Amino acid sequence: MPVASLQTPVGPLAVTVEGEAVTRLTWDSRTEDAPCALLDEALTQLRAYFDGRLKTFDLPLAPKGNDLHQAVFKAMLDIPYGQTRTYGDVAKELGTFGQPVGQACGANPIPVIIPCHRILAATGLGGYSGSGGLDTKIALLKMEGGYPFLL
Repeated sequence: MPVASLQTPVGPLAVTVEGEAVTRLTWDSRTEDAPCALLDEALTQLRAYFDGRLKTFDLPLAPKGNDLHQAVFKAMLDIPYGQTRTYGDVAKELGTFGQPVGQACGANPIPVIIPCHRILAATGLGGYSGSGGLDTKIALLKMEGGYPFLL
């Protein structure tokens, strides 16, 4: 599996590609020499996102997860840049409860690109499973202007 990384304001991010889709994003600086046009495009889009030039990723994604996870991942992808939803909002949309939505957010294998940082608790930030935890979630939300009282 081709893997490449880049340095970002939230730390080093490594993207993994399997077949014709991005399957994973992790907080590390691992790179495996394997030329891959999709991997190059993913890194280009991540750079543009962190530079403020990209609001919506356009990459083929294949996150692993059960049916509910897939529905939550799709719901997260539908949240526009700079906006947020609560776990309850997504749960209501999907006909489930907030806790399973939170668990799906925590299981998101492609954070940042699938923007789980845009999902909040009804009374605050909620959690964040990426490296740096809530500090990283806050940094991403501030960068997008999606949580005004943090700015």
